[in-house]
Amino acid sequence: MLTSHSVAVAIPRRSFHVRWSRSSGDPNNKRVALLIALLALVLAFSETLGKSAQTAALTHNIEASNLWSFFQAKTIRMTTVRTAAETMETLPDLNDKAKGQVAKWKAAAARYDSEPETREGRKELMARAKEQEAKRDRAMAAYHHYELASALVQIAIVLASAMIITGIAMLGWISVGLGGLGIVFSGIGFFAPTAVHLF
Repeated sequence: MLTSHSVAVAIPRRSFHVRWSRSSGDPNNKRVALLIALLALVLAFSETLGKSAQTAALTHNIEASNLWSFFQAKTIRMTTVRTAAETMETLPDLNDKAKGQVAKWKAAAARYDSEPETREGRKELMARAKEQEAKRDRAMAAYHHYELASALVQIAIVLASAMIITGIAMLGWISVGLGGLGIVFSGIGFFAPTAVHLF
């Protein structure tokens, strides 16, 4: 009768040893592994910066939308008050109280048009909304560069991995080139996202 102990003894020990192929000790494979590690690092940075840029673009877009809504509300108020003042002025024989009301409406309309102290007049709101739109556009441009960089680096990682398996040196050189392009596009996204327009 065989016990679990006797079965374990009957199996030769060498079957438990994993034998790596001769290529595992190849110094080129170590270089390619280091290349893959560096590409993965670049990929992590480009993905993180890309998500950050995407979030910033959405935030600036929402802020611009809110400011344009506020601008429209101020325009409606200004138009309503200005129309009331102009209508009142067309009436014959205005008394002093009515003239005072017309003056108040005109002052309110002027305040709705421009209010530099609070930056909540129409002119100031328009400037603030355009500023947010510019920030949104810059963040979206950066996002697109980071996405392109991520795609290039991912392809570079695949090609470097394929080089280890196939031993085709050209795949390694293409991988290095694509990785370099990925770094370039990450740099463009970080330093000057509006300098290069691809999309």
